[in-house]
Amino acid sequence: MTSSDPSRVIAFQGVPGAYSNLACRAAYPDLEPLSCATFEDAFAAVADGKAGRAMIPIENSLGGRVADIHHLLPESGQYIVAEHFQRVEHHLLAPKGATLDSIETVFSHEQALAQCRGLIRDLNLKAVVRPDTAGAAKEVAERGDPTEAAIASSLAGETYDLMSLRGRIEDKLGNTTRFVVMSPHRTDPPPQTPSIVSMVFQVRSVPAALYKALGGFATNGVNVVKLESYITDSAFTVAQFYAEIEGHVASRSVDRALEELQYFSTMMKVLGVYPAHPFRLENARGS
Repeated sequence: MTSSDPSRVIAFQGVPGAYSNLACRAAYPDLEPLSCATFEDAFAAVADGKAGRAMIPIENSLGGRVADIHHLLPESGQYIVAEHFQRVEHHLLAPKGATLDSIETVFSHEQALAQCRGLIRDLNLKAVVRPDTAGAAKEVAERGDPTEAAIASSLAGETYDLMSLRGRIEDKLGNTTRFVVMSPHRTDPPPQTPSIVSMVFQVRSVPAALYKALGGFATNGVNVVKLESYITDSAFTVAQFYAEIEGHVASRSVDRALEELQYFSTMMKVLGVYPAHPFRLENARGS
């Protein structure tokens, strides 16, 4: 049952037990997760006042950028207020009574299946693609067939009362999904907080416009940690850029860099200023 107080609710895309659900529980254990069928529905839950926040996956260390998110972020009218890094640890889930010897077919999202090729090959399983991992677990639980299993999260196993026959079955450990937390209100952290600034912009259609637009970050000593482009029009002539930088808009160097970016852009919008997650800081120290 959804809380009557939207500020106590966080929306996510997927069915209960999805990795996005797991991220909600890890980052906001006191909030009530709200399952949404699509990313658009998760954004709409915040816009319509059904949830105070939304947990949205933006990229995966193995799978790369999550499709459509960069289009949805600027169109949502919402702001990034936090980021969360969630380790993806796959489990082989099956109905009670099943064993590694009884399983013949495994269901999951295509990326999860690809990330567990070694186990699938070793057990000689038939892999069947499903739209998402938790949905595959739900399907296996409903049938209760000891010859079927799903690759999904430990939370999916708990949610649908499935046994974990084997944990951490991915071929390459360290698989991580980065999420951004959306809110209808921009809430910048204190200026002294190690922060990330996310933005979108379009440059003027003149030679070296992108070079000049980004030059302000170099001259002001601001580190650009992400820069991605994507086409926004049917004629393939307008490129929009999504960028992330280290720093806070309250700092003089970032303010000057953004001012220079805006000068060479036809459009520039800050999508959020938020604290850098400890995962990012820990890996920076270890590199």
